[in-house]
Amino acid sequence: MRWIRMTVALTVFLLAACGRLTGSGGGGTGPTGPSGGTIAHPTGSDELVLRWEHLGGFVPVEFDLARIPEWSLYGDGRVIVQGPQIEIYPGPALPNLLVFRLSEEGVQAVLRAARDAGLMDGDARYPQPCVMDAPATVFTVVAEGRTNVVEADALEIDAACSGVDGVDEEARARLREFQRELGDLASWLPEGSIGAEEPYEADAIRIYALPYRGDPDVPQEPLTWPLATPLSRFGEPSARLQDARCGVVTGPDLETLRPLFERATQLTPWVSDGERFGLVLRPLLPDERGC
Repeated sequence: MRWIRMTVALTVFLLAACGRLTGSGGGGTGPTGPSGGTIAHPTGSDELVLRWEHLGGFVPVEFDLARIPEWSLYGDGRVIVQGPQIEIYPGPALPNLLVFRLSEEGVQAVLRAARDAGLMDGDARYPQPCVMDAPATVFTVVAEGRTNVVEADALEIDAACSGVDGVDEEARARLREFQRELGDLASWLPEGSIGAEEPYEADAIRIYALPYRGDPDVPQEPLTWPLATPLSRFGEPSARLQDARCGVVTGPDLETLRPLFERATQLTPWVSDGERFGLVLRPLLPDERGC
């Protein structure tokens, strides 16, 4: 299918542009200090502190439904990132996600770098009118009692656009440098502040079920949908994709499905009540819920 091929191409492009990202209880707020000292932030294991992700761009809707933030830091110090993705067609149904933990000293260093990059000065948007159809890079920082969202169009594409009204090249350069630093934590964080990296296993997976289209040139082994609720009645009609349904699996249902998901590809046909469906799988991160 064309959207799968586009997915692989865009993933390879983004990985080449950004490099690999590496380095992971209860709610509350950390201590507050002067502007140069401790930065207050949420402390819950499911409370977001900092994230960068790609949004928009000229991509198929199925790719957008499966897209996952590149880098997410939570209040307990866990960082969830995208690991290396195998470059085959069709790709695995589930993405390769990794988790590691930062010490509080490491979290503070990251937040200070975010502040220096202008990510705690309120919401902002930095356009790039010289590049069309590229995704925007969006940074979200939750600290010092407020949420800041900063968006920069086509941030990873080094295209000269100086002199165009509304283009702040200095601000964009600071964001690019901060993004680079997130991808190379070991080179600048305090020694011992980065824990061991391990696979991240989501407690919930969002599923989009749609009529099977497949690729006649790449036949796939079908898998049987094992849950009592058939895919034709699974979840609710999706507001984002016509003829699709969306639902979230957790607990025993997820444990039943997980071994099948790990065998499946993006083109696997799923058979349910005699019908064939295609599934778009999206592991949910700790702060995410529902469809």
